[in-house]
Amino acid sequence: MINYGSCIGARGTSDGTMNKIKKLSPPLTEADVRSLKAGDQLSLTGVIYTARDMAHKRLCKLIDGGEKSPFELEGAIIYFLGPTPAPPGRPIGAAGPTTSSRMDAFSPKLIANGLKAMIGKGYRGDELREALKKYGAVHLSTIGGAAALLSKQIVSAEVIAYEDLGTEAIRKLQVVDFPAIVAYDALGNSVYEK
Repeated sequence: MINYGSCIGARGTSDGTMNKIKKLSPPLTEADVRSLKAGDQLSLTGVIYTARDMAHKRLCKLIDGGEKSPFELEGAIIYFLGPTPAPPGRPIGAAGPTTSSRMDAFSPKLIANGLKAMIGKGYRGDELREALKKYGAVHLSTIGGAAALLSKQIVSAEVIAYEDLGTEAIRKLQVVDFPAIVAYDALGNSVYEK
């Protein structure tokens, strides 16, 4: 497992102890999401999906047309990722997060349709933050600049939609102890404001 203390910067508590890492497995429930607070450190194990700008645009078009998503949005986690090609013997190449604000135009619609968490890096806009509060979802951040290290937490990767988008195709990932921190919680709090 990736060492949070050295990679994300583990936060101490008032009594000098370190915050406990919370383990979660998607699909996430309303109770899972509502229990999370900005700054919580997470370890994710289970299925998450990848999607970037073009895939988000297509997903929103499907929703607008009343069509079914290529994966179940209810309780899902989307990782804003466009990986590099897999080296021999590995399921995926470098797997670092994409800048989250690029998905701000699309994320509120996906959240309204059941998405419970997103993983990326950087700030999110006001409309997205309102959607998190209204529908009960969170935005997670992971380690920027550590794409090769993060890829070691991915044990399988399979393109499930939009193969024509290349690295931006939607992938189903199986992750084990994937590290993230709650950047924006469902109460409107943010680590960027602390």
